[in-house]
Amino acid sequence: MNEAPSDASASLPLVLIITGLSGAGRSTASDTLEDLGWYVVDNLPPALIGPVAELASAPGSSVSRLCLVTDVRGREFFAALEGAITDLRASGTDVRIVFLEADDEVLVRRFEETRRRHPADDGSGLLAGIANERRVLAALREQADLIVDTSEDTVHDLRDQIIELLSGPASTGLQVSVMSFGFKRGTPREADLLFDVRFLPNPHWVEELRPLDGRDPSVRDYVLEQPITRPFLTQLEGLLDITLPGFLAERKRYLTIAIGCTGGKHRSVAIAEHVAAHLSGREELVVRTVHRDLGAE
Repeated sequence: MNEAPSDASASLPLVLIITGLSGAGRSTASDTLEDLGWYVVDNLPPALIGPVAELASAPGSSVSRLCLVTDVRGREFFAALEGAITDLRASGTDVRIVFLEADDEVLVRRFEETRRRHPADDGSGLLAGIANERRVLAALREQADLIVDTSEDTVHDLRDQIIELLSGPASTGLQVSVMSFGFKRGTPREADLLFDVRFLPNPHWVEELRPLDGRDPSVRDYVLEQPITRPFLTQLEGLLDITLPGFLAERKRYLTIAIGCTGGKHRSVAIAEHVAAHLSGREELVVRTVHRDLGAE
């Protein structure tokens, strides 16, 4: 006779693992979550993740959101992290991984400003330490629910981003960021799906549209009413309608859809706004629009 499923998992806290590259903003992220009421434990050896989660879920515990910060500072203990996460998920705990990263030159500048030694520097220098850390963390990065590139973020920018992404109540849905960007400023590394709309006619070459951006009705209409745009959007919307339920079924929590044009001002913005509108209103999705390069031109 099969037993009724236990509701013990209902009392388990949401566990957020913050990890990533040294200098990418882990301390800022953990401090922000602590201010928002999360119970935060920094530099926790992976072997202690299970016991700490058990304490948080024990009778009488008031901890419903637990943030664990772990990284290569844990030295040889860090290798046990993947197994600890697997064990925690097997217990029914909702575990989410946030991975913070930044460009090498940004990390170098940040370490030079703080004058601190990189934890993965074995004596070969700062850049070698960063490269070594990237290798060590590569597999964990692949497992991350959310990758945040902080290269262009100030402390305040990162704090605002963490609040927007993680401060709300736990959700079983998929948080979708529809991002416009300009290829001339580089592709967003956090993108899960990336689409190039540079094949569309460019409003930049229409004098009266050039100073406007893709949110303006006249630019939006110019982009959306091109003969090639409707077939493209039909295919794109169909692709998203097929793939997003798959991401949900695989328990993915965060998805970034990046749409790029040359400068990130006209075509990508108009298409991103349209795609976000197409996805909005679905109960299983939390949709936000991000225009990365607007104002940078």
